[in-house]
Amino acid sequence: MSAEALPYTLLIIFAEFTIGGLWVLWLADVRGAATPSFIKFGAALVFVTAALTFWIGAKVSVSAEVDGYPLDPSFMPPARIALALVFALTLPYAVLSLIGARRPGLVAGGVVSATGLVAIALLSQVFALPTWGYPGTLLSLTIGALALGAVSMGMILGHWYLVTPRLPEQPLREMTLFLLLALGFQALLIIPSLVLPREEIANSLDTPIALNPFFWMRVGGGLAFPFALSYMAFDSSGVRAMQSATGLLYIAMALVLAGEILAKGLLFATAVPT
Repeated sequence: MSAEALPYTLLIIFAEFTIGGLWVLWLADVRGAATPSFIKFGAALVFVTAALTFWIGAKVSVSAEVDGYPLDPSFMPPARIALALVFALTLPYAVLSLIGARRPGLVAGGVVSATGLVAIALLSQVFALPTWGYPGTLLSLTIGALALGAVSMGMILGHWYLVTPRLPEQPLREMTLFLLLALGFQALLIIPSLVLPREEIANSLDTPIALNPFFWMRVGGGLAFPFALSYMAFDSSGVRAMQSATGLLYIAMALVLAGEILAKGLLFATAVPT
């Protein structure tokens, strides 16, 4: 990945982290089994990261291409508006969660979650031109957001069990199961991304992606290894070994985050969404 693509990578990663975390938190809130203090902390965290995401989106200038990778700058203004709305709407969700107004909070969380999906859809259009199609880029960003959201919120939730071991294990098991599904879908997305035709990036190395070591780092270190760790965390939470599950999710979070950064680097170098 070139230095020119770093701001775009940062924007995508922050958008995935914020919106994916919001989705997973809101689903946990809807389910009603997670402790209220976790929901309050998560809502406040999402508000902070939404502010950072909006700031990055406002600062990043999108041209017609970045180091040979074609971009569609016409979708960036509406994407900025969507990110601004996500930032604005996370505030009432956080406030309503903090004061314990659950039903209005769920409504606010649902509205901002839908707005987050719109933001992801618009950002996907910005980066979709050279890939095999807009659906591939949309799936890549959406599932990446779910994976980052599940692993980060799951890791944070694990700390509540360290303080209060008697909490029900259902919320953590659901988040780790959700993480397993997201990682599995990411692995499946690789198949059409490799098989379907795509544009050649002008300044990319003339090396098939199957021979690119960063591709295999993405597959092994960013998908396979965290999948194994997530399964162990899921299994550990089932026998209430919450300290072990939380430790495993710490490692999984670092690997999933590194895998997402690698995936975006490969996207800008090869036009292959993974």
